[in-house]
Amino acid sequence: MNLALLAFRLMCLAWLWPVTQLNSSHFPDKRKHKDLYNGENTNYKHAGRIDFRMKKSDSTKSLLIKSEQLLRIEDHDFAMRPGFGGAAIPVGIDVQVESIDSISEVNMDFTMTLYLRHYWQDDRLAFPSSSNKSRTFDARLVKKIWVPDVFFVHSKRSFIHDTTMENIMLRVYPDGNILYSVRITVTALCSMDFSSFPLDTQNCSLELESYAYNENDLMLYWKNGNDSLRTDEIVLSQFFIEEFHPSYGLAFYSSTGWYNRLYINFILRRHIFFFMLQTYFPTMLMVMLSWVSFWIDRRAVPARVSLGITTVLTMSTIITGVSASMPQVSYVKAVDIYLWASFLFVFLSVIEYAAVNYFTTVEEMKKLKEGKVPASFNASQAMAFDGCFHDNDIDMTPFSDLSGTPNTDRTTQSQNSASEPPPTEGTRLRRKRSIKHNLNFIMANSYMIDSYSRIIFPMAYLLFNIIYWSLYA
Repeated sequence: MNLALLAFRLMCLAWLWPVTQLNSSHFPDKRKHKDLYNGENTNYKHAGRIDFRMKKSDSTKSLLIKSEQLLRIEDHDFAMRPGFGGAAIPVGIDVQVESIDSISEVNMDFTMTLYLRHYWQDDRLAFPSSSNKSRTFDARLVKKIWVPDVFFVHSKRSFIHDTTMENIMLRVYPDGNILYSVRITVTALCSMDFSSFPLDTQNCSLELESYAYNENDLMLYWKNGNDSLRTDEIVLSQFFIEEFHPSYGLAFYSSTGWYNRLYINFILRRHIFFFMLQTYFPTMLMVMLSWVSFWIDRRAVPARVSLGITTVLTMSTIITGVSASMPQVSYVKAVDIYLWASFLFVFLSVIEYAAVNYFTTVEEMKKLKEGKVPASFNASQAMAFDGCFHDNDIDMTPFSDLSGTPNTDRTTQSQNSASEPPPTEGTRLRRKRSIKHNLNFIMANSYMIDSYSRIIFPMAYLLFNIIYWSLYA
């Protein structure tokens, strides 16, 4: 029986042997193709062995899921603050000011870019760690846990930078301590006082406060005291930063209670050199230019009038330009005092020539009526060029010596007093004749107004500058 079974097996092997050889002859490159595919796949993966080793040591394939499980995020309700129902959670703050981008006097605000860092402890996020190393995350995990709701009081605009990703960093330590950092640009209100502009110093502050949690739930404080506020080297075009310092206070709202508030205070002192070049020096030159008319002959009407009008219009342009770059405040600024005082000096120089021209014309008309001009004198030709009479066309007979005038007036006064009754008690003595005498003297010597103006105007303007700069500088 065994021999028959063995014979049957040999017959089966003999019958299958040709079939095996046939299959080998039809697919001779099957093994070769498999080896070639493996080789190409290896070439496609550059440095395949190194990638395999790196992949073997990389544990971030499901890091987010592992971190959520490690931090037990799904096990807690992070809509509630840490230690809900107990004492207020302390949240430390420190700030690094990167730059002050702009300061606007018209809008009364400033724009600042800063790094805002929060420190607190949340035992719900504590995790076991043999190496005591922290874990760092980005904005994706921040949305799943509780973070302080700090906002900027009196802010107009603010945003978190998001290039190339949101500038948010979350660092969790094994004991539950958390560091939360954001990079923010904020535009906030600064109540400025321009009464001394542009010789002013401005005090501005950026205020931080929790929006929803009052002092019973959240306590804001500076993490490292005065060292909690750090600044990079900041250079501004119009201001010099004298001081940066933090402070602390409380804010009360009638409906919600008391809130902790942190202040970032800084003092700005304005650079005066820009305004000296753009405002003060041109104004001084315009005032001094108006004095040139005092040395021009009083009969040169076109020259003196055009010079006076030019200086007045130039001062108006300077005043308009300064006012356009300033807020519409209801009080007088230091620059307004200087500009309008200078404008007054320029305007008075024009009025001075108007008085000189008027007195000169009146005196010449008086002499014309008294017949002190030759019969051949043509008044229309004398006044055709500049509107007044000329000394070379008119016989200007010199007046008698002034020493005789008082005696004549005294004699006339004695005669009139003899005819007039004596004044009764309470009667006010009139001095019409003395005022008329002074006016006659000024009209007869109108050229002396220019002579006195050459001294009075510069001295008065110099005195004004001494008082102005001693008060505001």
